[in-house]
Amino acid sequence: MQNNVLILDFGSQYTQLIARRVRELNIYSEIHPYNKVPEDLSSFKAVILSGSPSSVRAEDAPTPDLSNIKGKLPLLGVCYGAQFMAHNFGGEVAPSNIREYGRAKLSMIKDDEALFTAINQDTQVWMSHSDTIAALPTGGVRLASTTDVANAAYRIDGEETYAIQFHPEVYHTTDGKQLLENFLVHIAGLEQSWTPAAFVDTTVASLKKKIGDDKVVLGLSGGVDSTVAAILLHKAIGKNLYCIFVNNGLLRKNEFSAVLEQYKGMGLNVKGVDSSERFMTALKDLSDPEAKRKAIGNAFIEVFDVEATAIKDVVYLAQGTIYPDVIESVSVNGPSVTIKSHHNVGGLPDFMKLKIVEPLRMLFKDEVRRVGAQMGIDPLLLGRHPFPGPGLAIRILGDVTAEKVRILQEVDAIFIDGLRKWDLYDKVWQAGAMLLPVNSVGVMGDERTYEKVVALRAVESTDGMTADWVNLPYEFLQETSNHIINRVKGVNRVVYDISSKPPATIEWE
Repeated sequence: MQNNVLILDFGSQYTQLIARRVRELNIYSEIHPYNKVPEDLSSFKAVILSGSPSSVRAEDAPTPDLSNIKGKLPLLGVCYGAQFMAHNFGGEVAPSNIREYGRAKLSMIKDDEALFTAINQDTQVWMSHSDTIAALPTGGVRLASTTDVANAAYRIDGEETYAIQFHPEVYHTTDGKQLLENFLVHIAGLEQSWTPAAFVDTTVASLKKKIGDDKVVLGLSGGVDSTVAAILLHKAIGKNLYCIFVNNGLLRKNEFSAVLEQYKGMGLNVKGVDSSERFMTALKDLSDPEAKRKAIGNAFIEVFDVEATAIKDVVYLAQGTIYPDVIESVSVNGPSVTIKSHHNVGGLPDFMKLKIVEPLRMLFKDEVRRVGAQMGIDPLLLGRHPFPGPGLAIRILGDVTAEKVRILQEVDAIFIDGLRKWDLYDKVWQAGAMLLPVNSVGVMGDERTYEKVVALRAVESTDGMTADWVNLPYEFLQETSNHIINRVKGVNRVVYDISSKPPATIEWE
C-alpha cells in the first residue's frame, strides 16, 4: 500500500488548501471530485472529506459513496464532511440559530484523544457554516465544543472515523497543522516521506520507463514551470529532449537573448526561434483581449509546428502543466467557464499527432520551485515572477504596435530593475507595467506634452487565486516614476495600481 491521502472535493473554496497543508507535512495527497471516487483505493491510506458551500439538507446536496471508505480507511470529515456523516449515519443536522463564521475558540476538548494530541483548550479555530450538528451519528463521541457549537468535533466509536466542524487548513486555525498531523501520522500511520528529492527520483524513473528512447519536444517560456519540467526530462532522457524557445516579440526587454544565455549552462538542447514579425503581423489592428490571445496562440502553434516537424520522429510533446490546472479541469462543477487561450503550448491541434507528457502535473507552484532547488537550478530563475503567456500584448490595453511594445519594454525594465536594486523583487509575487490607451497633458521644460500614461502593478500572493497590492515605499515609487518619465520617450505620467484581487484581477486584460 502506498503512502497517499485521498481528498474528496465538495466544492469548497478551501479544498486546494487542504492538499497544500497535507503536502507541507511531506505526505502526498490527491484531490478528486466527491462524485468520482476512485474504484481502486489500494494506493490510499487515509481519506479527507472537504467543506462545501452546499447544505446537507438540500435536495441536491453532494452525496458521495463512502461504502468502501467509512469504517475501512481512516476518515476525516471537515465542515460539510462532518455534517454529511452526521446527517447520513444516524445523526441530525439543523439550521443554526447563530451563523458561526470566522474565529472561534474550543471551550472544551475531551481528554486523551489522539486527534487533539498537543492541542490545548481555548485554541483558535476558523468556522464557516450556517447549519449545525444537532445530534451525533450512531456511535458518535463528542471530542470538542465551542461556546456556540456543541459538536465542534466527534469520532465514531470502533472506527478510525473523525469529524470536525471547523477548517484546519486555513491559517486562522492556530493548531490546524498539528491536528492534520495527528490524524495522518498518529492515527492513519502515514510516513512523512514525500520530499522534493523523492519526487525527483520517482519522476525521473517513471519518465525513463514511459518515454524510453523516444524523442520529446518542449516549448520553453523561460519561466519556472517549463524550466523545471525541462530539467526533469533532461535527467531522464538526455539528448532526446528538444527544447524550443520562441520569441514572440512581446517578451521583456532583452529577455530572448538573456534566457537563451541562461539556458546555455544547464546542458539543455535549446533552439531559439525569433518570430517577432510574425506575431506583430497577427496582432495588427486587434484591440479585444481575447482576440489578441487567440491570435498569439494560433501564431505560436504555427511556429511550433514548423519547428517540431523539423525534428525527425518526435513522439511526445512536454508541457509544464501544474496541479491547479488539473484540479480546475476536473472540478466538482465541471471545467471552468472561461479558459484563457494563451497557456504556452496548450490547445495544440490534433494534426500534430503528439502524445502528451506532463512531469509537473501533480505539483503546486511552490512545490515546483522546491523541486527545482533540489535539482540545483539557479535561485534567480526559480524566483522569477510569473509572466503572462501572451506577454506584453495584454499589458498594452488596446491595439499592439511595435512602438507601444518598445515603450512598455523600457518602462517595465526600469520598474523591475528598480525592484531588484531596492531589494524588493523577492518580496513581490508578481510585478509589471501596463500601457494605458489614454494620453495626458504634461509639461516638460517650458513645453506642453500630450503623451502616454503607464500604470505600475505589484502584488503579493501564493498562487494567484487571490492577491493584495504591495505597499511599496513612497521613495521607491518616486524614484521609479522620475526615471520612467525622464528616460522613456512617449510617457509623461505614472500611476500605481492599489486594487486587490478580488474584485480586480492581477493583469488588466
